[in-house]
Amino acid sequence: MATTFFAKRDTQPEEKHEILERKLPWVEKYRPKNLDEVTAQDHAVTVLKKTLQSANLPHMLFYGPPGTGKTSTILALTRELYGPQLSKTRVLELNASDERGISIVREKVKKFARLTVSKPSKEDLENYPCPPYKIIILDEADSMTADAQSALRRTMETYSGVTRFCLICNYITRIIDPLASRCSKFRFRPLDDTDALKRLEFIQKEEDVRVEDGVLEEVLKIASGDLRKAITYLQSAARLNATLNVTDEDGDTDIEKTTELITVKSIREIAGSVPKEVLDSLLKNAESKQFKNIFTAVANAVLEGWSATEVVNQLHDEVVLSDNYTTAQKNEFAQILFETDARLTNGADEHIQLLNMLTKISHVL
Repeated sequence: MATTFFAKRDTQPEEKHEILERKLPWVEKYRPKNLDEVTAQDHAVTVLKKTLQSANLPHMLFYGPPGTGKTSTILALTRELYGPQLSKTRVLELNASDERGISIVREKVKKFARLTVSKPSKEDLENYPCPPYKIIILDEADSMTADAQSALRRTMETYSGVTRFCLICNYITRIIDPLASRCSKFRFRPLDDTDALKRLEFIQKEEDVRVEDGVLEEVLKIASGDLRKAITYLQSAARLNATLNVTDEDGDTDIEKTTELITVKSIREIAGSVPKEVLDSLLKNAESKQFKNIFTAVANAVLEGWSATEVVNQLHDEVVLSDNYTTAQKNEFAQILFETDARLTNGADEHIQLLNMLTKISHVL
């Protein structure tokens, strides 16, 4: 009896880990665990691997579009440098959800930077390089105020012996020059379809998701090179087509394997992609040059709940890639769409902006 009891106790942590792993979002579950798993960023990975051999990292600046692997790369690097245990005390990660003013730099960042380096265990030293410095990761550093960035400049210089910094941003132009010049820069390019498709296919097989032909390609097209967005769409579609089962006494639900085939249509619905019929209707009514028709078409699109920003983005591709318009017309369309997008970004009313955009397009036509 005692043997059985203790045997059960021994397996519990593993079972608990499996349950936690199963309930993780796929973005976290399939985040690269080491540099070899990072997709498509060959230049950055090659340089970092060579730096890893000497274990002497410079201050780094990772920049590029969202969902291209910037945060995943630095987390994989710290894991290879320190291992899972030591990285808890050696790595400080601050992201855009934290306050990014000068007070955070003066207090939290400076306090961690000046700390003496914790001593690695014998096991960590045998398996990992464990260099004698800490790493501070500032995710979305372009959202920091100019004053905070200026204060950070001095902190980087003073404590560079015991602390290295990794700044991550989408727009390098928002990082002040004195800060950028202190860092080794790594550009993360948008993922090409081949690399991203391989990763999605791997996740699809691992999760046993049933999809029809062309679904993964459609997911990538909608995500526009953002692998994080693509994985999230795929998981949402899988959950939508799965059956829920109550599995434990607490009433927690577990999800069985996907029973229905995921279609291109369901992916478009999840992503909020505007159907081609709606876009064609808007353009057709603009060509009629009748304000009443334009007003009705826009009202219908708004009432159906389509995002005005998504309408503008998809109309841009529809119009610019079409052979039905002259180059001069396409230039004018592009100007109208850019102005509308800028106004929507600044919080203008969607209904009025769509109406204004289609009226201007009708004049060009």
